[in-house]
Amino acid sequence: MLKEHAVIFDLDGTLLNTLDDLTASVNAAMKAAGLKNRSREEVRSFVGNGVMKLIERCVPDGQANPAFKRAYGTFRMHYAAHCRDKTAPYDGIIQLLGRLRAQGVPVAVVSNKFDAAVKKLCDAYFPGLIPVVIGEKDGVRPKPAPDTVLTALKQLKMPAETAIYVGDSEVDIETAHNAGTQQVSVCWGFKDRAFLEAHGAARIVETAEELYETLEKMAHPAQ
Repeated sequence: MLKEHAVIFDLDGTLLNTLDDLTASVNAAMKAAGLKNRSREEVRSFVGNGVMKLIERCVPDGQANPAFKRAYGTFRMHYAAHCRDKTAPYDGIIQLLGRLRAQGVPVAVVSNKFDAAVKKLCDAYFPGLIPVVIGEKDGVRPKPAPDTVLTALKQLKMPAETAIYVGDSEVDIETAHNAGTQQVSVCWGFKDRAFLEAHGAARIVETAEELYETLEKMAHPAQ
């Protein structure tokens, strides 16, 4: 039964399309620091390893640049205030989460986005659907380290061996490997199918309905 398998989701690019709001906050940060804007596609390629790494990739010379600290602080303030301006769930995601909830499937979100923003977004878009939500915190290694996934599984009281991790990037593929979970990649997010295949994705799905069917098959491999 699927409810005997915890399903752990990445957030950005997997459940929520956050790219426009991330880009707007990046460029507010670039403006405040006196740097050139970054395109939407540049931001798409830079996300996945947390806010600090995102701004490090956006700022020439990264943290060595005297403007880095201002850019990083501005991004966090701007994004906290504007993280819901254009963000929306991908097609079929709310229905998917509702089906999992109705079946009693243990579900969590783990993200490299800072914890307050992850909780704010999940509360706003998925109220009552995701019992465990974990974001970036000081002293906790971000993905692809397994720490946040293992913390989520501990809270769900589920073993890694029966968990399925769902994400949209190479960071998520590596995270699942490091945590010892099964893995599914979605190609509607920030990385396309060719990129995911090149980075060793075990399974790739194109729609929320296909994701649900894949989760069902993984829970019943003999059928």
